[in-house]
Amino acid sequence: MATLVTFHAHPDDECLRTAGVMRKAVEDGHRVVLVVATKGEVGEVPDGFLAEGEKLEDRRVQESHAAAAILGVERVEFLGYRDSGMMGEPTNDDPACFWRADVEKAAEQLAAILREESADVLTVYDDNGDYGHPDHIQVHRVGLRAAELAGTARVFQATFNREFMQRGFEAAVEQGLMPPEAAPKPPENVEFGKPEAEITAAVDVSKYAAVKRAAMRAHPSQISEDMFMLAMPDEAFTFAFGTEWFIRWGEGPGITETDLMAGL
Repeated sequence: MATLVTFHAHPDDECLRTAGVMRKAVEDGHRVVLVVATKGEVGEVPDGFLAEGEKLEDRRVQESHAAAAILGVERVEFLGYRDSGMMGEPTNDDPACFWRADVEKAAEQLAAILREESADVLTVYDDNGDYGHPDHIQVHRVGLRAAELAGTARVFQATFNREFMQRGFEAAVEQGLMPPEAAPKPPENVEFGKPEAEITAAVDVSKYAAVKRAAMRAHPSQISEDMFMLAMPDEAFTFAFGTEWFIRWGEGPGITETDLMAGL
């Protein structure tokens, strides 16, 4: 049995990026640990969604534990930083937010968990945090430094395959699996994901598509039933989210790995 630690910025991020490899690792007999930098305090919910007096961060923590249970995660930890919000928002200036955290200090917090777990594999995000979100970029910085401090040699940067996503959504619309207006579009002037040529690992997690979708449903404060991830037909969902993509320095060129836990 080996240990996989997945490091994420906010509750629900794990479902979109690594839920498949997490569940796969569990079913292959490994231990999985989820570490989240913030409690997602800056997320938005409709009026009346929360109970009277309920705080959004408390609800999002509950949702994280519910999703983790679905995925088979054995330990969930929060580093205690505040959600920074989108890049350029005033919340970026909050001294308690993750974007403003001292990288060395935050990395030592994560490294302590990596040491406790004798972590074999760590997942972080790519250097642009998928689409330039400050907390996601900080996950990249803090995660890589923590791996250095703890001596965790196998580090995978979760990303999205830019060309695959575009091809997939175009095909789904053409085949009538998704209405054109439902196909998500990257924010303007933002580089989303990474070019296929930079990706070194592609893990087929289509077997776990239903579990991945169930974990998404465990985060109703952020992923509503009418969002495209849950609204699309099962076939389209499996195509779009049935592969998880990573970059591992020292591997490639091209995709040379298909299992984060191979050989462990």
